[in-house]
Amino acid sequence: MKKGKLLIISAPSGSGKSTLVKFLMNELTNLEFSISATSRKPRGNEKHKTDYYFLSVDDFKNKIAKKDFVEWEEVYKGRFYGTLKSEVNRIRESGKTVVFDVDVIGGLNIKKLYGDEALALFIKPPSIDELKNRLKKRGTDETDEIEKRIAKAEEEMSYAPKFDRIIINDDLNKAQKEILDAVKSFLK
Repeated sequence: MKKGKLLIISAPSGSGKSTLVKFLMNELTNLEFSISATSRKPRGNEKHKTDYYFLSVDDFKNKIAKKDFVEWEEVYKGRFYGTLKSEVNRIRESGKTVVFDVDVIGGLNIKKLYGDEALALFIKPPSIDELKNRLKKRGTDETDEIEKRIAKAEEEMSYAPKFDRIIINDDLNKAQKEILDAVKSFLK
């Protein structure tokens, strides 16, 4: 069986990345979502092993030491995110394309590791103001957390040109068509 490819989708928080990933997962059958690990607490109705592998900071650091991650990042102080090697290998060995919903640095690290076997897409919000509005509407974070995310988003957007393709999510239908076309073309 041929090993699956890798699809990397990165964006600042609130750009609509998760919405676009869900859309792709519904449209294309040979995709499987790579569940990331994180040391943060679950938000809202998030579930362990469905939305993330929720690990303590100590567990996360132990896995880093054992080199169990394809990539990992301390996104905020004491808040880690990463992709477990075992997760990637399991999906690829089944012949499916691994879908990553990861932060910008993690996405670029995976791209560097897998090269042409991976397509790296950057989802860009129409503006920082619109991003702030989306984060406020979401209602899952306090004001100081939103401000942290906005500052981080400004930095993350500087990495967009390093991705294979940038999709501006100012119109959801248009963004869905663009991302679907890009992925279908890559998987041919």
